[in-house]
Amino acid sequence: MKKLVTLLTAVLLCLSYAEAKRKVTVTIANALNINRSGEMVEIDKYDVLRKLQCSEDNSLIVLNENGQQVPYQFTYDQKIIFPVNVKAKKKVKYTLLNGQPQNMDTLACGKYYPERMDDVAWENDLVAFRAYGPTLQKRGEKAFGYDVFTKYNTTKPVVEARYADETNKEKRARIAELKKSDSKAADELAKAISYHIDHGNGMDCYAVGPTLGGGASALMVADSLIYPYCYETYEILDNGPLRFTLRLVFTPLAVGTDTNVIETRLITLDAGSYLNKTVITYANLTQKRAIATGIVLHEPDGRVTARAQAGFITYVDPTTNPKGNNGKMFMGAAFPTKVKEAKAVLFSEKEKKELRGGADGHVMAMSEYSPKSAYTYYWGSAWSKGKIKTPEAWDEYMLQFTQNKRTPLTVTTN
Repeated sequence: MKKLVTLLTAVLLCLSYAEAKRKVTVTIANALNINRSGEMVEIDKYDVLRKLQCSEDNSLIVLNENGQQVPYQFTYDQKIIFPVNVKAKKKVKYTLLNGQPQNMDTLACGKYYPERMDDVAWENDLVAFRAYGPTLQKRGEKAFGYDVFTKYNTTKPVVEARYADETNKEKRARIAELKKSDSKAADELAKAISYHIDHGNGMDCYAVGPTLGGGASALMVADSLIYPYCYETYEILDNGPLRFTLRLVFTPLAVGTDTNVIETRLITLDAGSYLNKTVITYANLTQKRAIATGIVLHEPDGRVTARAQAGFITYVDPTTNPKGNNGKMFMGAAFPTKVKEAKAVLFSEKEKKELRGGADGHVMAMSEYSPKSAYTYYWGSAWSKGKIKTPEAWDEYMLQFTQNKRTPLTVTTN
């Protein structure tokens, strides 16, 4: 009997030891001579689960080199993502093992807003964006590009609350009633619920109009942009806590002799990034076309950076109310592959007045799109009231961001 107890104890100890040793080590190497902070890495989910010998329902813990838990997310495309810090020319190891993770704050998320003409809006801890939908297009409004909401003083989601105030039917009815007897009170209530007013965490002070807005792309025929209209269908694929992913399919376009060109965009925003990753494909396109990514110019002599070789463009936007203490908006787009040309292109006076709502032009980066391929780039914004205060700091961020994407971290698991 004593021998049997001893044997059972030994077996249990062996099993416990095996469980304790079951882990996956992820080594991340940084080949650049700059520190990489908060950059998101991806590893294969099923590979990790197989190595840990656990099912998809099991809990997982991710630890940094100091043994501290870091947040992670399972994504729609079967990845595990988590942020890492790697010093210049160094390697760092993270460990994945079975266990109960700590609560994770939601830093990246989004939502569809039918109450606001089918907007889809999303955000992370730094900034927020939106794309316009079918209802706006049916009304005949021209808004081809992305809109940007500024954000500061918080890392928590704020966009849903902004929409709730902006579209509040009872308060809108009250404003309409007050206008009949007390215009000042009506104006005060309108300002109190408007997301065009900064109530302490940011606002909508960016003008899109009939342009590419904050970084949309368009195919070109000769020197003319074939402007995409509002999305036709949407699908939210990831919704936090660290990544938001959105698929947009657009209304068919005529591009040259191709009359049924359908654009699909896959937009991804990660926590800690000012820029969205966007992958564009065009169905039913039969020949190569020039493609341009553009940022609208609202001042013809505003500060523009167009560095094709370095792979990024930027613009300092004056906001919709330059005299209203709204600061400056830093707009930008980055390109992980070679850009053919980057420059500012101004509209003619006729196009400016009759077609582009008074906008002055675009700063654009031009490349080439081949049928059945994918066009990948990054676009986004920062605000001078947030962490990035100057155009020089924004250009430095864009330069380093582009370098990071052109020399990605090397990730190995064992």
